[in-house]
Amino acid sequence: MSNDGYPMEAILRWPAADIAAAWQRELPGVRTESIEVITPAWRIAKLLADDRRRTLAELGIDPSTLDLLSVIRRAGPPYELTTREITRRTLVTAGAISQRIARAEQAGLVERAPSAASRRAVAVKLTDAGHALIEATVRRLLEHEADLIGGLTRDERTTLTGLLAKLEATLHERASPERGDG
Repeated sequence: MSNDGYPMEAILRWPAADIAAAWQRELPGVRTESIEVITPAWRIAKLLADDRRRTLAELGIDPSTLDLLSVIRRAGPPYELTTREITRRTLVTAGAISQRIARAEQAGLVERAPSAASRRAVAVKLTDAGHALIEATVRRLLEHEADLIGGLTRDERTTLTGLLAKLEATLHERASPERGDG
């Protein structure tokens, strides 16, 4: 990549502390404490997202199918959920879930049937092929992603997990529509 285009390679070489110091110099008094948290988090998210896209492509599954099959598989036996429950657990719109289910059903990974829980509900169940695909994919994906964080000790992972959970909760709270902003 040339330095004339989007400068991602150049940016990745600059420590966040240098970026913060430059803004402190250029805009004295501006709050820069976020730079050393958000800039690395953004970079890490980009690297992880790019890696996951490549890995899933190698494994032959798209992210939305992985999400659908995973939520059903994690539910435990009989590996079946209603469409409403899938929507709730994935935080994806009902329309998007319907499209995902249709694609997975066409691929022979899930099947739909009336739910035993309610006459109006539709149950979505993993087929044998869907079960085999999600298990193989998750095993390989989690092994690969464990290697990605292998440079952290168990204590470091525990500390980071706690800090990330705290930051995520704070961000969710600020983004919550119940806050009454606006």
